Amino acid sequence: MADAQSPAQKAYGDIAPGLADLSDRVLFGEVWERPGLSPRDRSLVTVAALVSGYRHNELPGHVARALANGVTREELVELVTHLAFYSGWPTANTAIPVLRKAFVDADA
Repeated sequence: MADAQSPAQKAYGDIAPGLADLSDRVLFGEVWERPGLSPRDRSLVTVAALVSGYRHNELPGHVARALANGVTREELVELVTHLAFYSGWPTANTAIPVLRKAFVDADA
């Protein structure tokens, strides 16, 4: 039986296998596994950075990961509401539909 592909392998491993490997080994291996922050806290920081930076391509997967890491829906909505005043209304306004879909997907 073949090994299941990682999210990075599925997303771009066919065209950029080196980038997918670095994502798996370094980003989600070494960086996410560092002991200085809990996975829950890393998820909060990551979602905040993605919302603030208008990185909505990456946001759905990290919202799902945040929910799996124990961040509540209410906390995610509050995070986006808070960021509306720090990163701009458009960043928050664009993030809300991403949260809505992630919540629906989590319920499915």
